Amino acid sequence: MAGFDWPVLMRAGLRGLGLRPWEFWALTPAELRLMLGQESGAAPMGRSRLEELVAAFPDAPKGDER
Repeated sequence: MAGFDWPVLMRAGLRGLGLRPWEFWALTPAELRLMLGQESGAAPMGRSRLEELVAAFPDAPKGDER
């Protein structure tokens, strides 16, 4: 896995977003990506996946605490 391209990220944060250096360095990579409008990575769970999980792990009926 390649490392971060710090010059590009710093330019985007300092020039593009107008961050101060201390603000830039206080951000996590995920926060910076969010501010730059980049995808967070994983797509949200869809309805079909939720239904699969509900079928696989149904709620216990009330009073049937185990």
